[in-house]
Amino acid sequence: MASVEPTRGAQPGETRSLSASSEKLNSSAVNRLLMEFLMYFGRAVLLFYPVYLTGYLGLSVSWVLLCMMMVTWYQKNRQWKDARIGSAIEFVDNETDTIHSELKGALQMASWVHFTEVEKANWLNKVLEQAWPFFGMYMEKMLKENIQPVVRQSNAALKMFSFTKVHFGHIPPRITGIKAFTHEVDHKEVILDLDICYEGDVDIDADVKPPITAGVKGLKLKGMIRVILEPLIGQAPLVGGVTFFFIRRPTLSINWTGMTNLLDSPAFSSLSEDAIMDIIASLMVLPNRMCIPLIDQVKVDQMRFPLPRGVVRVHLLEARDLVAKDTYMLGMVKGKSDPYARLRVGNRSVKSKTIKENLHPRWGEVFEFVVHEAPGQELEVELFDEDTDKDDFIGKYNLDLGEVKREKEMDQWFQLEGVPYGEVHLKLQWLSLQSDSSLLKESTDGLACAMLSVYLDNASNLPKDHSEISDHDRHRRHSKDTRLTRKVANPNSYVEFSIDEEVQKSLVKYASKDPVWEEGFTFFVHNVRTQQLKLQVKEHEKKTQLGLLNLPLSRLLDTSDMTLDQRFPLDRSGANSHIKLKAALRILTVEEPPPKITLTPPPKAKDQVQNVPGGNAAFSAHSVAASTKSVPAASSPMRAAYSQNGLHESYPAHRREPFLPSEYSKSPSSASHKGRFDSRSLLSDNSMASSRFDLLEGASYPAALRNHQGSLGEIQLTVRYATLRKKLIVLVNACRNIFPCSENGTDSYVRIYFLPDQSWIHRKRTHVKKKTVNPVFDDKFEYDVTLEEAQTRMLDVSVKNNRLFHRRERKDIGMVVVDLSQLDLIKGVTEWYELTLPGLKKSV
Repeated sequence: MASVEPTRGAQPGETRSLSASSEKLNSSAVNRLLMEFLMYFGRAVLLFYPVYLTGYLGLSVSWVLLCMMMVTWYQKNRQWKDARIGSAIEFVDNETDTIHSELKGALQMASWVHFTEVEKANWLNKVLEQAWPFFGMYMEKMLKENIQPVVRQSNAALKMFSFTKVHFGHIPPRITGIKAFTHEVDHKEVILDLDICYEGDVDIDADVKPPITAGVKGLKLKGMIRVILEPLIGQAPLVGGVTFFFIRRPTLSINWTGMTNLLDSPAFSSLSEDAIMDIIASLMVLPNRMCIPLIDQVKVDQMRFPLPRGVVRVHLLEARDLVAKDTYMLGMVKGKSDPYARLRVGNRSVKSKTIKENLHPRWGEVFEFVVHEAPGQELEVELFDEDTDKDDFIGKYNLDLGEVKREKEMDQWFQLEGVPYGEVHLKLQWLSLQSDSSLLKESTDGLACAMLSVYLDNASNLPKDHSEISDHDRHRRHSKDTRLTRKVANPNSYVEFSIDEEVQKSLVKYASKDPVWEEGFTFFVHNVRTQQLKLQVKEHEKKTQLGLLNLPLSRLLDTSDMTLDQRFPLDRSGANSHIKLKAALRILTVEEPPPKITLTPPPKAKDQVQNVPGGNAAFSAHSVAASTKSVPAASSPMRAAYSQNGLHESYPAHRREPFLPSEYSKSPSSASHKGRFDSRSLLSDNSMASSRFDLLEGASYPAALRNHQGSLGEIQLTVRYATLRKKLIVLVNACRNIFPCSENGTDSYVRIYFLPDQSWIHRKRTHVKKKTVNPVFDDKFEYDVTLEEAQTRMLDVSVKNNRLFHRRERKDIGMVVVDLSQLDLIKGVTEWYELTLPGLKKSV
């Protein structure tokens, strides 16, 4: 029994207490072990005593078997009943989620059924069906002319390999859904996401080495392909090139024939399919892409391997309430788990350390991933219980990295999927890629400060083998001696990149002195001034070196755009051996999250009404009453910052002047500020703050609007939250009795800000309705936001005149702020809201 030594510097009393606690703990452990042993012994007696009794009484062994069968039947029947009752209870408790998951999994419904922004593509399926036989002809030619020679050269045992039959069947792949991105991307590109499902009757036979044959008869492939059309140009064919790839690894199932039907066994099928998936991933899974340039001006290297979108830094902090997988005493006693996490982005996967016997583990580890597509790529987090035989699954969670890019920083608990309970705590940061060397700040905690992107294009005049390099190093033999040497075939070469301990390898190119790779690689850099990129060209079978290049990373700091794109001579290689590559260094910069601007109405609305001159008292009271309906007292964190200090105090100094009118540059307690407006409502500060991007500096309302008496009209809005799609939907239905800006009515439109998002990018507006004071818009706007966040935010809605009275006058003819925390977003609300104009100065 181990003793606890006293801590250095501890008092005698503390030592005695530690020893007492240790003895108490050890005694309880001994008692627990004794109880487990007694329970095990008692269970063994209960099992073997009937056998002994049967032999003692001289009964037949058939009675023992009959009793065992009865007990087994009873246990199975009891388990079946318990499972049925448990399923019924779970269905009642989670009816909506259960139906949704069953429909999605069992019926294999297309994505457009669940997400309305995904469309059906029946026309595209008809095109594929018509073109499929010709695709089969193309694939047959490619397999026999391109793939077959490569297979023969890859191994001496496959020199007789040949395809005897290639038929891609009559069943084409189906596009189950298509989604187009146009507004969220650059204006010179179009992005399409295609959900593809292929269950084909493929029939391919090959002779490996007589009499050994191999073949495939039927396969299943399912995944999502992203197609990028860029750049859009002003001449035929309107698109400069087409790029397509799988964002995530697709699922693959193969039915083998011939001698390879041994691979159908569970021990070999996963190995073979994984190997084939690795080949597909090396060609078509991010960061690898298939590119088809359509015009000569397009650079293939930029299409095939563009710079990544950014880097996400994942802090794997902890987990809680994990499922216990370890059991003792034949399942009678439940223990804990030995959890570890596996994180994956694209083709990069990392594993955390294992925490022994803990259902609330704390890891505190940091991982960094290169993000090539956001939105699109996902962070896949899987938790396992480590065991000696097979690790048990204890939950997973997938997070679209587009959310991290939008939020810049996330720190929250995520509910694990695939298990009854359990959560994982992650902190995520989005790092942008900058080409400004002045931003370089090397980290002291082992985190990367920069990212190196390398595009390997091709090599030329590689030596055939190491002997040719040795001859060159011995100062060039006589040409006559060279002609007498044995002829050596062209080398099978690959390139090995390394920065310190991190090593990455290219594909092998067979039998070529001028190999073309066209592959991209990324490395995280921790010290730009001391680290260097080491490149080695090697022969495939012998692993001998055919060339060497060392590139100090500090050299990139002084180049234009921190990029080198050129041919480099190879050391320890042939006389004219070169390699062409492009290396770009980018500084990792932590982006600050967007400011969370919160709103609260002024605390003394009654005093403001009493200070209004007599001629405007009615209007002010009406404004307060109308505003109270849509903006109640502060009830959420969104309004915490807008306290009695006013709008000016809530903004940093460097953001005040460009956006705020002059009346807000002074303290709210100053006399000039109090006398600025004769009439103010609860919406005054809030609407002015949220509408500031639309206003001219110091602009006033038109004279006709300032002299108007009575109501400014109403606006009807419908607000609801789509739970399955996780979107807030706002419908601008209509307005009535708005202010007439001319004899024929008003050319009006509605502008919406989803507070606190107040920039031009987040501005939403309807189309214009001309010459009417009762416009009907029926425009719908959607916001990607969780229900919890939506209930803490507000809508700033403004009705505007499309034709200005004067170029220096404001366009607003009515405003309202809708507090979403006061609405039942699940059921949806359709309501008329009174329009007001805060800060309107009325003539006496």
